[in-house]
Amino acid sequence: MPPAVAPAPAAVADPFWFFVFRFSILAFRFGVSLMALMPKRVKYRKEQRRIRDRKATKGNYVAYGDYGLQSLDGAWLPGNVIEAGRVAAQHFLKREGKLFIRVFPDKPISKKPLETRMGTGKAEVEYWAARIKPGTVLFEIAGVPEATAKLAFVRVAMKMPVKTRFVGRRIRV
Repeated sequence: MPPAVAPAPAAVADPFWFFVFRFSILAFRFGVSLMALMPKRVKYRKEQRRIRDRKATKGNYVAYGDYGLQSLDGAWLPGNVIEAGRVAAQHFLKREGKLFIRVFPDKPISKKPLETRMGTGKAEVEYWAARIKPGTVLFEIAGVPEATAKLAFVRVAMKMPVKTRFVGRRIRV
C-alpha cells in the first residue's frame, strides 16, 4: 500500500503560485538575485548627470577570468541590462566555468513623469546604472574553452546597448 500523501495547501495547488513559491526557494538556496542590481545604501539619493567622454583607464583589462567582453562605446548600463546579460551567460554555460561581473550600477538615474509641469524639484530615482567608458570590461569567464566563451559572450552582447568585443587575458612577463 503506498504511503499517504498530505494534500497541498490551496495557495500552492495553483500552478502559478507553485512556480512563484518554488522559484523563491531556489533563488534563496542558490543565491539568485530576483531584482536588478543596486547599492544597499548611498550617502546621497540623487546625483547630477555628469559626462562620460573619456576612455577607460581602470577596469580595461581581463583581471579575474580567461576571456572578457569589452565595451567599445560609453553609456549608462542599467542594472536590469547587466542582470539580463548574466542570465544569458549562465543559461548558456549550464553551471560550467565561472562568470565574473566587472561593473556595478551605482549611479541613480532620475526621470520626471510624462506631462509634468516644470519645477517641483528633482524627480525620484527611476533606475540605477553603471558608468561605462569605452574600453571597460563588462563580463569575464574562467574555466571554459575559448569557443564556448565566445558563444556565451555573443548571447551577452545581444543584450547590451553598446558595441562590444571579445578579449583574452594578456600574459605579462
